[in-house]
Amino acid sequence: MAKADRDERPAPENAGPATEEIEGASSERGVAAIRAALKTMPTTPGVYRMLSDKGEVLYVGKARNLKHRVTSYTQPGRLDPRLHRMVANTASMEVVTTGTEAEALLLEANLIKKLKPRYNVVLRDDKSFPYILLRLDHDWPQVVKHRGARRRKGEYFGPFASAGSVNQTVTALQRAFPLRSCTDHVFANRARPCLQHQIKRCVAPCVGLVEQQDYDRLVDETRAFLKGRTREVQNKLAGRMQEAAGALDFERAASFRDRIRALNHIQAHQGINVAAIDEADVVALHQAGGQACVQVFFVRQGRNYGNRAYYPTRTRDQSEDEVIAAFLGQFYEDKDVPRLILVSAMPDDVDLMTEALGSRAGRKIEISVPQRGDRRVLMRHALHNAKDALARRMAESATQRELLEGLAERLGLETPPQRIEVYDNSHIQGAQPVGGMIVAGPEGFMKNQYRKFSITGQAARQDAIGGDDYGMMREVLTRRFSRLLKEDPERDQGMWPDLVVVDGGQGQLTIALEVFEDLGVTDVGLCGVAKGPDRDAGRERFFLPGNKPFMLPERDPVLYFVQRIRDEAHRFAIGAHRTKRANQIGRSTLDDIAGVGPRRKKALLHHFGSAKAIADAPLTDLEKVEGIDRTVAQRVWDHFHPNA
Repeated sequence: MAKADRDERPAPENAGPATEEIEGASSERGVAAIRAALKTMPTTPGVYRMLSDKGEVLYVGKARNLKHRVTSYTQPGRLDPRLHRMVANTASMEVVTTGTEAEALLLEANLIKKLKPRYNVVLRDDKSFPYILLRLDHDWPQVVKHRGARRRKGEYFGPFASAGSVNQTVTALQRAFPLRSCTDHVFANRARPCLQHQIKRCVAPCVGLVEQQDYDRLVDETRAFLKGRTREVQNKLAGRMQEAAGALDFERAASFRDRIRALNHIQAHQGINVAAIDEADVVALHQAGGQACVQVFFVRQGRNYGNRAYYPTRTRDQSEDEVIAAFLGQFYEDKDVPRLILVSAMPDDVDLMTEALGSRAGRKIEISVPQRGDRRVLMRHALHNAKDALARRMAESATQRELLEGLAERLGLETPPQRIEVYDNSHIQGAQPVGGMIVAGPEGFMKNQYRKFSITGQAARQDAIGGDDYGMMREVLTRRFSRLLKEDPERDQGMWPDLVVVDGGQGQLTIALEVFEDLGVTDVGLCGVAKGPDRDAGRERFFLPGNKPFMLPERDPVLYFVQRIRDEAHRFAIGAHRTKRANQIGRSTLDDIAGVGPRRKKALLHHFGSAKAIADAPLTDLEKVEGIDRTVAQRVWDHFHPNA
């Protein structure tokens, strides 16, 4: 946001090129670039971007009057040190005009989230929220979990904070409202009730065990409950339970009793409920130690649909109103805006924010700070969660730093590694080989940086049983670091590791050293970790270039840390291998022949009985198969006889 001009200095791991000089000449160049841009700068609302000499976006801001706003950067003596650095690094500017300042605010939030400039408060948020969907595109509707674009016909309820909370709710709903849970294909081909019917979680409409009107009543009850009319639904069920008991139909009465219990179970797992709030997001910010945590609670139909914590970066020098403003703009860039947003601090320029979010939502919205009553209680609860979450994160970060410092000491590194890459391979006797790379750093595992490598080179074509583990490691490391040399030759984008750990002993370490030598990589630490005798955890041997193997004490925290990152690499590689192997199941050698689609493949298999018989068949027999002309027959024969 425009008021985010006092962002903190970025953390080292997020920093780009070393451009922290604030010498007079450097500042003068930046001011000159800004003044040059001012010559054609409009006085209308819009968004401006400050760029470095390499084209990197340093900062994104919005303004009601672009020229007036940007002029303030031409007086570096009045700027704080951080803005002074930003101006010094500015080589050019780009401007986009908008019709209103509200449009500029929305565009600014979009660009910040997309470009992640070095001097803006940045919200790292790459996950969409799950919803509950009441499908209405089938004669027999069902309740399912949904994530993504809302293209299916039906009613959507949410958002929920996590897939786990949705799964729990859907499972409980199946007990309370036994609608079908099967796919349309399974539904259309059922001949008898499935297990879900046996455990009383489905009324089996697939085999006609329920009338359409009774099923529609279940759908209506489900809709009413999801819309918050809980008391109404429970009263109806209680009344029907009493009727069944009065008629001595105790089995039916018990079923209603179980459904009521299921409804109570759902509400018990939705935490604090605020009946007075129909639809709201509760946004609570806590700042400490130069870091920030924002807790967002989702309240819909008077029930808490869960909460999620966010940790915006570069907030050290920002006030609460500035952080809240930056967060709201970026958070709602791709999410539904509720009618009410409760905040712990009023965002900067709240009227503009309300106008912008209201235009995005297509309706009037309200942003307010709770002062009393249930809303204030809910906000205190959210603030308590934000404080606890930030304390845990800071404690975990401190522990992680200590582990990284200990690792640097044990391995003889000059400084604690900020990025560790761990490599492992997985295969079954050489089949479907896959390499895996996981990344760890001061904030723990960086799962969005994980990579898998399908082994396609010589190592994947080894005839020897067991495969070529050394060849696989050579291919993975060669591909990884060749690409790094091409994409980040200056090593200023945070993509290069400080330490590479390979799963294996001296042999794997030697391969890594050879790859680094071939590629001219000399400034990345290397370590091989071999499992101990009988593969016992705690007896791992460490291999370093030019040193004798050594072991760490069994209770050394650094040893536990290495075991954890190695096990994570092993888990990731095995998962990638299993996925690849599963994808190969059902494939045939015929799938690799150009021009042989499902129909021709089926015709060949029906005629000969197996792929081996097809491979052994003469060309004249292949031509006799229905749908196989001479050209295709020749292609099939050539595929199985490449050297003929």
